[in-house]
Amino acid sequence: MSLKRKAADAATDAAKKTKPNASITSFFGAPKPKPNPTVAAFDKDAWVAKLTDEQRELLELEIENLHESWLPHLKDVLVTPAFLQLKRFLKQELASGKTVYPPMKDVYSWSRHTPLNTVKAVITGQDPYHNPNQAHGLCFSVRPPTPAPPSLQNIYKALKKDYPEFESPPNKGGLLTPWADRGVLMINTCLTVRRNEANSHSGKGWEILTQKVIDTVAKVRTNGVVFLAWGTPAQQRVKSINAEKHLILKSVHPSPLSAARGFFDCGHFKKANEWLVQRYGKGEEIDWNLNVDPEKAGV
Repeated sequence: MSLKRKAADAATDAAKKTKPNASITSFFGAPKPKPNPTVAAFDKDAWVAKLTDEQRELLELEIENLHESWLPHLKDVLVTPAFLQLKRFLKQELASGKTVYPPMKDVYSWSRHTPLNTVKAVITGQDPYHNPNQAHGLCFSVRPPTPAPPSLQNIYKALKKDYPEFESPPNKGGLLTPWADRGVLMINTCLTVRRNEANSHSGKGWEILTQKVIDTVAKVRTNGVVFLAWGTPAQQRVKSINAEKHLILKSVHPSPLSAARGFFDCGHFKKANEWLVQRYGKGEEIDWNLNVDPEKAGV
């Protein structure tokens, strides 16, 4: 019996036994397509044309890489003095020869893997990984062949407690793009970091944008989504979210420094799926399976 099927059965109280030889992947499938959201009268070209030359230069990354479903909701933040100053800082970092992670093309990969209209759940991290071949724009996720870092290993352990059938990716992998493609928005509070210097870009302006992302999800996804808030910083990010409309699941951070204080038994993965089935119907739960071909996972 699959992770998805078990959650659906528990939520609807209509559990049915599967065949003894059914495999864990027998019910895994692609998420149902959803229509693109409409943002009234947003004309990207007209918006870009109104920018100053400096704004266009500083915001080239956002103009070219932010998914079209997100840009209309974030455009006003992008032209604030604080965010433009962040982009000047980032430009200076790169011009001075500093190595910045993730690669610039991946800074907004969260928006491309999880368009706004597909968001079912939100996982918020703090800071990108700061070593080579790790960060690629999704919190907790690393590129192959980099092995899953300790916090992600603990996430796997908690997930396996909810779903004993779950198997972590082969070769100790840590690529989470399958989750993102299925509606799990995985975004760090700070979107860039200097190589080997944790939190080196924190407090520079990213937080304004990422808070807007979270607030936009809460506002636009009116039927409700699940916010998985692991650790105090993540919980601060969702403190203004309407808990009657959305499901907010709180726990300590999965870091080895705190995971033993309740993360392993938080049950968040099953709780999220049960709530999604109750809210949206059977088949709308999240497929937590990660045993997919990396080449097909949109690395």
